[in-house]
Amino acid sequence: MSSRRVARTALAASIAAGLTLAACGTDDGNAENDSESTSNDTTEEGAATVGVILPDSASSARWETADRPLLQEAFDAAGVEADIQNAEGETSNFQTIADGMISAGYDVLLIVNLDSETGSAVISNAASAGIPVIDYDRLTLGGGAEYYVSFDNVAVGTAIGEGLVTCLQEDGVTDGDVVLLNGSPTDNNATLFKEGYEAAVTGAGYGIADDQSVPDWDNTEAGTMFEQIFTGTGGEFVGVAAANDGLGGAVISVLDRNGLAGSIPVTGQDATDEGLQRVLLGTQCVTVYKAVKAEAEAAVELAVALAHGDREAADALADATVEDTETGEDVASVLLTPQPIFADTVKDVVADGFTTAEKLCTTEELQAACEEYGVE
Repeated sequence: MSSRRVARTALAASIAAGLTLAACGTDDGNAENDSESTSNDTTEEGAATVGVILPDSASSARWETADRPLLQEAFDAAGVEADIQNAEGETSNFQTIADGMISAGYDVLLIVNLDSETGSAVISNAASAGIPVIDYDRLTLGGGAEYYVSFDNVAVGTAIGEGLVTCLQEDGVTDGDVVLLNGSPTDNNATLFKEGYEAAVTGAGYGIADDQSVPDWDNTEAGTMFEQIFTGTGGEFVGVAAANDGLGGAVISVLDRNGLAGSIPVTGQDATDEGLQRVLLGTQCVTVYKAVKAEAEAAVELAVALAHGDREAADALADATVEDTETGEDVASVLLTPQPIFADTVKDVVADGFTTAEKLCTTEELQAACEEYGVE
């Protein structure tokens, strides 16, 4: 095994220690939302019902291709009715969906906020109706949700930053400036990701060439922003810490147009098929895998306990805390561990069932990369 592969494998092992990877994945699209959501009208009288609001289907493919089916599967297995809806990036939709669920008297709400202001309003309305709320994946700052289920998001950012540092050092680049392309300024997770990767990058002795946040995680806007960054810096940077695979893909498109794709390390997150393909081809240096099945199952277990009125069980499941930086209060939390993925560990994501070799190895070039790195 080359020194490059050894270094990457060691980094992945150190950050993913103790993590049991969980199976995941389907190709269900947004068009199937209505058929997959369970309407309250069909809920058996007296049955526990949980309302789930997902944020959109544009910022990341995960919400519809992974979270929706995995949450539904876990709720079905628990025998609890679930109404899973998607706000499609519109705060008015988010509020309307929540109002309907609260009016219907659902037992628990599980939400992924679009921003903390809208999320806080929903949580307040739910609390007034005696309905507990779980923040899923994103913490609603100042919202007062009783529980939070996510990954250790600073650790996600650290995995992004340390992954970038690993790639730079393997290429013999030990100093220079890095561009930070962050997620939405209204998403607390984006703040935590940045905290992790900025500390990793600057702690390793690299400077910051530019530092921009992309509104609403919009990949098209990210491409425009990075084009401006590239022009403004004259391309004088050694790497890009992009906060997810969508932003990373936008960066790599700009680099490709300038003949630099694969020459400047770029990061990502979410282990999307596109991100994993770029990692295999060497145009993206690292993505971060978050076992969404484990996250979904943890959230459902907590929601089911609350739906059945078992606060003791819910409190036992939430064995960590996260500070709401707006209120200073600790939120009872379930936190999972992320795993950095390099070319030689893409096979771990496939082995975990999150995606398949058939989805990744789709061209002659990718088939050769898959064979080289043991993706089967």
